[in-house]
Amino acid sequence: MPKAKDRLVRTSITIPASLKQRMDRTDENWSEFIREVLVQRLEEEGEEDMTEALMLNERIKRPAPKNWNSLRVIKEWRRRTST
Repeated sequence: MPKAKDRLVRTSITIPASLKQRMDRTDENWSEFIREVLVQRLEEEGEEDMTEALMLNERIKRPAPKNWNSLRVIKEWRRRTST
């Protein structure tokens, strides 16, 4: 759900009148319900993206070259980007 400091914004959706009539007959907080559904869907989408990324990583990963020094490489890239 929105974090305490998140500002809520108004948006609108278009639904059939018959659906709106059915919604009006309930005590459901439809704004809260829709927010929850949207958050859930976006989280699921993020999980799918992460799964795809992990599978891709597994397919392309290979051992580092002999005597590879990742610290040296990181320091070199930092030096290049800081100037």
